[in-house]
Amino acid sequence: MGDLGSGMRYLGQGQKWVLRNGRWFGFGLLPALITLVLYTVALIALAFWADDLATWATPFADDWDSPWPGLLRGTFTVLLFASGLLLSVLTFTAVALLVGEPFYEALSQKVEESEGGGPEGPDRPLWRELWISLCDNVHVLLRVAAFAVPLFVLGFVPVVGQTVVPVIGFAVSGFFLTVELTSVALQRRDVPVRERLRLLRERKALALGFGVPLVLAFLVPLVAVFLMPGAVAGATLLVRDLVDGRASGGSEDGRGDGGETTGPHPYPRGTTWTNPRPS
Repeated sequence: MGDLGSGMRYLGQGQKWVLRNGRWFGFGLLPALITLVLYTVALIALAFWADDLATWATPFADDWDSPWPGLLRGTFTVLLFASGLLLSVLTFTAVALLVGEPFYEALSQKVEESEGGGPEGPDRPLWRELWISLCDNVHVLLRVAAFAVPLFVLGFVPVVGQTVVPVIGFAVSGFFLTVELTSVALQRRDVPVRERLRLLRERKALALGFGVPLVLAFLVPLVAVFLMPGAVAGATLLVRDLVDGRASGGSEDGRGDGGETTGPHPYPRGTTWTNPRPS
């Protein structure tokens, strides 16, 4: 439970940091507000057309006796909208980070400075950083799709689809949400996306403790907007633990605020990666 609790603690510390630094909180709200408007329009359109999509996708049910066509299409409609909602939770962060790349990079750097400093990052033009972020987001979203498609199909299985599948779905969503949020600080360290995934897989509990509460909170309208600045700040603190081994209140041997061991830090301060991407 050590890493799970640590992930939740970093999430709380990030929210506290932006509340203590109100100017940065407001600064970090802008990209999330823009993204929220886009996603609200998309979800309203999905809700409006979901019934028609269900009918189009199940033509074989036209000749079934009542009430089976209605039950099948009703279930399909609910699952379609639920999948769209979960997909929006996952992609909201990716899109917000892409829209707000300069905003969140500045916020993350400020958090690093307040905790004793961090790497300056590779010297690349903004367009290059945006392109790398876009490519990395596509890579992560393809991984998400590899889980989302079978989970969507399993959602039609009685009992399992209404109990086990949602739990797995929230866990998968939480993990990849953490991947997206930590990308700001990890990209500044020039850590390739495949290495980011491996780092977080090695400490899944840490990633889940940070990401799953956010997934649940993001399901509430408008909450994602107000939590995004703190989520980026908390993810920066988490990265300092994950990579540098120098988290706030911790030390390089992985001991937390209360002296408990939160796990070894496989990459001590000063570790570098061989990045095949040209600068």
